[in-house]
Amino acid sequence: MARRPIALATAVVLFLEAPGIVAINAVMARFVKAQSMSLDGLDPDAMYTGTWALGLASGALLLLCGLVPLVAAIRDRRPGRAGRALLIGCAVVHGILGAVTVGLLGWGAFAFMMVVLGLIVLTLVAYGETRADAPEAPAAA
Repeated sequence: MARRPIALATAVVLFLEAPGIVAINAVMARFVKAQSMSLDGLDPDAMYTGTWALGLASGALLLLCGLVPLVAAIRDRRPGRAGRALLIGCAVVHGILGAVTVGLLGWGAFAFMMVVLGLIVLTLVAYGETRADAPEAPAAA
């Protein structure tokens, strides 16, 4: 199986998704600021700042998630435990957001989220345990 191209494609998609998430949150922050929206009496400025903070944090996490398959492709070794946990968390978030986006944005957004989810899972599977990494089976008695 061609592991490197899969991991590189995953890294590129995650790197391209990061500024998109920041841009979406920037648009939402602008709407919150322009309309002085609040949620249950919260300060509109706090809502604006929180929306920006969420966007920047999400973008940074996507960049971090993109680094894991990039390093795996460069080294041609599977990610460490923390890297795998990060990719699994990223996959779970993409699955949940995919379910939400189908109702809010339509099937195109859902398809994109599922492609990203598939790439992340494929990267994890491609760099799974190899025969050399697998523990030996106990001898039959």
